[in-house]
Amino acid sequence: MSALARIRLDLFSTNLFNADRIYNQNRTLLPLAFARELHFAIAKQDLHNAAYRRQFHSCAFDLTMDRTGFAERGEEVEDEIAISPIAHSVAPDLVDEIVYDALVWSSLHGLVVGDRRVEGSGTVPGVGLVHAPFSLLPMPFPKRYWRQASELAPIFNELVDRVSLDGKFLQDALSRTKQADAFTSRLLDIHSEMLEKNKTEDIRLGLHRSDYMVDGETNLLLQIEFNTISSSFAGLSCLVSELHRNLLNHYGKNLGLDPRKVPGNTAVSRFAEAIAKAWNEYNNTSAVVTIVVQGEERNMYDQHCLTALLKEIHGIATIRKTLSEIAANGEVLSDGTLIMDGKPVAVVYFRAGYTPNDYPSEAEWGARLLIEKSSAIKCPSISYHLVGTKKIQQELAKPNVLERFLDNAEDIAKLRKCFAGLWSLYDADAVKSAIEKPDLFVLKPQREGGGNNIYGDDLRKALIELQQKGTEELAAYILMQRIFPTASPAFLVREGVWFQENAISELGTYGTYLRSKDKVIINDQCGYLMRTKVSSSNEGGVAAGYAVLDSIYLT
Repeated sequence: MSALARIRLDLFSTNLFNADRIYNQNRTLLPLAFARELHFAIAKQDLHNAAYRRQFHSCAFDLTMDRTGFAERGEEVEDEIAISPIAHSVAPDLVDEIVYDALVWSSLHGLVVGDRRVEGSGTVPGVGLVHAPFSLLPMPFPKRYWRQASELAPIFNELVDRVSLDGKFLQDALSRTKQADAFTSRLLDIHSEMLEKNKTEDIRLGLHRSDYMVDGETNLLLQIEFNTISSSFAGLSCLVSELHRNLLNHYGKNLGLDPRKVPGNTAVSRFAEAIAKAWNEYNNTSAVVTIVVQGEERNMYDQHCLTALLKEIHGIATIRKTLSEIAANGEVLSDGTLIMDGKPVAVVYFRAGYTPNDYPSEAEWGARLLIEKSSAIKCPSISYHLVGTKKIQQELAKPNVLERFLDNAEDIAKLRKCFAGLWSLYDADAVKSAIEKPDLFVLKPQREGGGNNIYGDDLRKALIELQQKGTEELAAYILMQRIFPTASPAFLVREGVWFQENAISELGTYGTYLRSKDKVIINDQCGYLMRTKVSSSNEGGVAAGYAVLDSIYLT
């Protein structure tokens, strides 16, 4: 084991009071920036702080990894097929022991969500906590697909930015959807108003996530969707990666698993870095970051991972507001400055606003328009939001459309390789095939958040009903090829109870993008989210209750 690898393991498993000893013994080996941060944190006695622990554990692990987490520097990791943690091959007593340790770790490190059964759990921090649902062991995942997904992230980031600048394309591509879907129509109205005012966003910030599955029939990594708004779980996904490395450090020999094969996950610290750099570009040291949240937010601890880093590492204050609160208290000055609680707002980060439920009245729509009119940096802007719709995903998959936005033929080929079959409901042949063989397709509305897709006999019935209603209704949906990933045995833990099931996983790769006029400041892949669910379940989404959080075991 390399010296840096030993430092990483020491920092990860140490009693925090020993951090000073580890620093002094190894400071000559540590990269200067990390050594300074560690020394500063020790001096402030801040290593008891969960946000610092997460950052330093991630940094310590990433010191010995290459940029995409494939292998330790100076220490090659074999590329053999992983020993899958097969449920029936692990003694139940050992599973009980690992689960107990995992639950204790989750409680100590903030791998938690609000408990729906406890009043106030979605509004008051610290009330009604329960561990986030997780997979006990990381899911084996071929290294070549991990590389592919990592390479795609910056290409998709650039594509989103290019498409967002083509207002005519967005309006034309969504024109039929506008007639059929009231929610998309209101978003397009805001976009149209910005076009009429010739409103431009000189500073553009994107925190994205592209979701994939490996199709068992074709052995291709295929894209499920691309998220441009509220790309959640950057915080908790990093914690799950840490949890799994911790468990494999202790139990890996018993299980035949190597903790080095769980790649480092820096999503939350890189999200914080991107927001902080956008805040710097806004160039007002008294400005704050506003996070737009839902009224009952039981995933607030994922968000708190980010806000803690913004405050403790970057010195940036954040405020959390619902759209209703912004409608009541926000204002835009004559120079375009957005004011919230008497303070200028540099960045508005949307963790809400992606569902009609977030707009119960005209006041919330007024708040969204107010934000869009302002000079604050939006994440996402209305243009970025529209690029992430299902219809635009389907339009970009058409022949010759990518060439409208990208020049590099190799990049275009990489994107096309990951596109699943996507069809408009105006494609009569595709609709006919879907009615005849509904199990091979998914019917998707223009909605985010999980629990919205239609499958099987319900898909057949929905298509027949939509055809009977007329052409306008068809534009509210797209058809997508159904992906059939190979199932693997897994231990899933929810509400303190473990169960074993055949499960399938979905990989999401996070991307950060920041552009100031003609200068690209950030365009990176910055981490990942692995979600695992019972193979018999059609729907996904952790917050929606279908999946659990997971991490990758590279094979």
